[in-house]
Amino acid sequence: MSERIFNFSPGPAVLPEEVLRQAGGNLWDAGESGVGILEHSHRGPVIDRVFEEAQADCRELAGIGDDHALLFLQGGASTQFYMLPANYLPENSVADYLITGSWSVKAAAEARYYGGVHEAASSKDRGFCCLPSAGETRWSESPVYAHFTSNNTIAGTQWPSEPDPPEGAWLACDASSDIFSRPVDVSRYGILYAGAQKNLGPAGVTLVIIRRDLLEQAVRELPTMIRYATHERHDSRYNTPPVFGIYVVGLVFKWLLRQGGLEKIGLRNEQKARLVYDALESLDFYEPAASEASRSLMNITFRTLSAELDARFVGEATERGLDGLKGHRSVGGMRASIYNAFPREGCEALVQFMRDFAAKNG
Repeated sequence: MSERIFNFSPGPAVLPEEVLRQAGGNLWDAGESGVGILEHSHRGPVIDRVFEEAQADCRELAGIGDDHALLFLQGGASTQFYMLPANYLPENSVADYLITGSWSVKAAAEARYYGGVHEAASSKDRGFCCLPSAGETRWSESPVYAHFTSNNTIAGTQWPSEPDPPEGAWLACDASSDIFSRPVDVSRYGILYAGAQKNLGPAGVTLVIIRRDLLEQAVRELPTMIRYATHERHDSRYNTPPVFGIYVVGLVFKWLLRQGGLEKIGLRNEQKARLVYDALESLDFYEPAASEASRSLMNITFRTLSAELDARFVGEATERGLDGLKGHRSVGGMRASIYNAFPREGCEALVQFMRDFAAKNG
């Protein structure tokens, strides 16, 4: 069997090794049932237990009270881009969007199919290298909700904390690439959603945390499958859900609890990122792509002195067992994605390679 390498992929991304081992065993026999986890009915007792434990562990992990419902949906965050405004943005009303990267641009574009969109702030003119300040933000007069993307995987920026929405508006967030990477006050959100494939589990599952009072407030008639209330009434099993993906997400929740919860994982993520950022600052050979005050703990973006050296860096890093460091095709450079399950040892190996490469090519 080949040795595992360090996987810096931005998503689908690294998973905890003990989760992979446990999931592998249950492919053959889940819970001593004699049937593998991929083969169980989504309405049978084994999967009932999977759903019950996943929801209970998620609530414990993030301190989520009964005033919010938990949904395991499909379609990724991209489906939430339209499902959210379809349910809650009337045609003659406005939602405010903070534009900080390509995903928030796409989210705002989908919302325009249903109602008005006001761009309360944007860093597009700066290539999304930073987040807009509170002083740059201009909320509309009476938005239904205010939407932001908490972490921007392409640019490598991250909100240090959620923005304060204007009075009367509730907060909506696409947290796909940093959910549960640090403590979060869920009570501040109307809707918090995330595709699982970066920090929670495999692709195919979307976690939606939604305030219960919003469930029955849809502003228009909608197809059954894009009503949040449908999925809440049927325990996320109105149709056959991605059972295996939800099972793995549940294992990741248990793993996070064993690590000490979100405070401990947040501290660990800060320490990992600091190793890499300190190296970038100490070596004139590299240029961080994101402004210092906006830098992400999940996706560290940087460049060398030229595109040719960038390509050589990625190639030689891969040969050394550091995979997935090529930057997004739209911006180039390098990107080190170091989500919750990424080990500190991988950051240390990257820093050593960065030093070696700079010494050889500087």
